[in-house]
Amino acid sequence: MPTNLLVKRILNTQEKDSSKTLGVTVHGKAITTRQYIPKADAQTAPDISFDVPNPSTTYMVVALDLDAPFPFWGGLGPILHWIQPGFKVGSNNVLTSSEPFVANYIGPAPPPCSGPHRYIFFLFEQPDSFDGKEYAPANGKPLSNWFRMRYDLDNWQKKAKLGDPLAVNYFVSN
Repeated sequence: MPTNLLVKRILNTQEKDSSKTLGVTVHGKAITTRQYIPKADAQTAPDISFDVPNPSTTYMVVALDLDAPFPFWGGLGPILHWIQPGFKVGSNNVLTSSEPFVANYIGPAPPPCSGPHRYIFFLFEQPDSFDGKEYAPANGKPLSNWFRMRYDLDNWQKKAKLGDPLAVNYFVSN
């Protein structure tokens, strides 16, 4: 099971420094950290915003379910929910991407009788050398669930040559 030290470190940082809070808008509503969102409202990729340090830089978002399959037993988790490269800042600090996904967005889907899961979104500065096609499924096909389970964000950070996340936020859903 992955240790995901990065997850623990950035969540700790965000709790102490609100400037590290990523803007996440779900179903037209900006969320606050730990806010409950009904899973039906989060089945499409959220809008992302952040006052980025360098407007000419490209950014990447990674989203994980930290509590799969159950918050008290994370034997399959974390589950990868999204990797979207190519974000550029626009008006009102909204980030948009026209690049193909590395891992298509999947909305919350905790099993019946599960407690709420944390769905966490990380914003990374994307290296100039990053080529999403190198990691994406062929022909824009959705990423198989097999590759989403027990996702190792620490490993992805090294593989994609990412620095620490610039910002993070999460909601809970079940």
